[in-house]
Amino acid sequence: MKRFLLSLTLALAGAAHADAVDALRDFARDVKSGKANFTQTVTSPDGKRKKVSSGAFEFERPNRFRFAYAKPFEQVIVADGTKVWIYDADLNQASSRKLADALGATPAALLAGANLERDFTLKALATEGGIDWVQASPKQAESTIQSLKLGFKGRDLAAMEIVDGFGQRSRLDFSAVQANVPVAAERFQFKLPAGADLIEQ
Repeated sequence: MKRFLLSLTLALAGAAHADAVDALRDFARDVKSGKANFTQTVTSPDGKRKKVSSGAFEFERPNRFRFAYAKPFEQVIVADGTKVWIYDADLNQASSRKLADALGATPAALLAGANLERDFTLKALATEGGIDWVQASPKQAESTIQSLKLGFKGRDLAAMEIVDGFGQRSRLDFSAVQANVPVAAERFQFKLPAGADLIEQ
């Protein structure tokens, strides 16, 4: 009986893992646009320091997205399909670079890109805290990301966790997720605020 229960548990765990990979593939294939709120927690490599920020995320495939950080500092990251713009309200400064140079195998590419399986190798991970996790390993060797995970509750996007090349961990928890809702085109257009400096890379 114990052996049967163990086998059943392993089989169910395997099914849950496969479902998480399928959920990510379905998300990449079927969800063409969306909106969500997010809370981001950045933890230092030694695990002692944490910074929490929050804001809203919008996207439309392919390669259009907007991260608007509201607290504690205002910052906007916008991709219009050709360029990525980053605007820091405190500094009144913006920078831009070509999308192809900026996107690559990044978290934004995972959420809003067009070529999931081309850019990432997918592997199911254990379920933690009611979230089914998928590891997405960038296929580009020069990626600055150590690891990248996406979490789903059922078919719904729930979280993302990134560890960068320095060991800094960033986790985004998504809420109020709306899939396949229309997003106005101007949300993905960046207009330089009056008096702001622009650095083009």
